[in-house]
Amino acid sequence: MRQVLAQAQLALMLLTRLPAGRLETAPPMARSVWAWPLVGALVGGIAALVYGAASLGLPPVACALLAMAAAVLATGGLHEDGLADCADGFGGGTTRARKLEILRDSRIGSYGVLALGLVLALRATALAHLPPAQAMTALVAMGAASRALLPLWLRLLPPARADGLGRAAMGPTRGGVLVAGLLGLAALLLLGPVAALVTGAAMLAASAAFAGLALRQIGGQTGDVLGAQQQVADLAGLLALLALVG
Repeated sequence: MRQVLAQAQLALMLLTRLPAGRLETAPPMARSVWAWPLVGALVGGIAALVYGAASLGLPPVACALLAMAAAVLATGGLHEDGLADCADGFGGGTTRARKLEILRDSRIGSYGVLALGLVLALRATALAHLPPAQAMTALVAMGAASRALLPLWLRLLPPARADGLGRAAMGPTRGGVLVAGLLGLAALLLLGPVAALVTGAAMLAASAAFAGLALRQIGGQTGDVLGAQQQVADLAGLLALLALVG
């Protein structure tokens, strides 16, 4: 039990800026992947609470933007940064080495600004057009399910370079991948069985498409690629849900 709690604590420390205490002996990063959906549900829950509070007096678009801002504050923009870096690297680099070099650059370029702006705008639009209760549930469900897919790609894709998060967290066990997947599915079922099937399929397809893109562009995954995959999967799930209920 102590190891399980330590793994969950490491996941919280890795994926958020929320207070998580200290670990005297940190477990291997790959052992924490089963808890990533739980962290996603927590981040989504924070966003949902902000959405609910804002909905008492603000229009849906403002509620959606405030909820997304709360999630960004909770994670430090970790995944959004990955999306922007991937857009800059894949769009601006002409060779694999140059793309990886751009991924390391903390500065954001025009491709990154465009990608980040479009994804955030689409997410806010989708949330604003869902019924408030469903939008709040979706924040939790997508937060968990989008992170539940990441261990799968850590296992299937090779690391694109010899260091970084993608290397440090590589090699999760089948059990860890399975538990993460089941937790993500359980979160999607909060939306109902049909919605869970539709959104889950959309998220998996979008995540797989981005995995294929990363494999062609840089030969595998990095921490930035994983962050971008979370953003892409989250957006795909929200758009699929909106199409289903709209």
